[in-house]
Amino acid sequence: MSEAELKRYENEKKFGNWEELVSGGRRYFYWVEGRYGWKARYVKEVDTLEQTVKFYQEIINERGKLVETHEKSPVDTRHKKVKEE
Repeated sequence: MSEAELKRYENEKKFGNWEELVSGGRRYFYWVEGRYGWKARYVKEVDTLEQTVKFYQEIINERGKLVETHEKSPVDTRHKKVKEE
């Protein structure tokens, strides 16, 4: 098993959900239930060699609206409020 195949296996096991990207990489994610009906979605985007390109968190309120994002990698941008439209 190649290193990329091993990383893919580990990511599939850890995250449980993924989407194939047009670039050939993948977007892995999992959900965490929060207090007061809110949820957090943790997302890891990788390239074709399963190298992490981006890792971030999305905060969804009790009405299902995205209210905050928090990019953790490659640069930690802290929590950012999403503007309502």
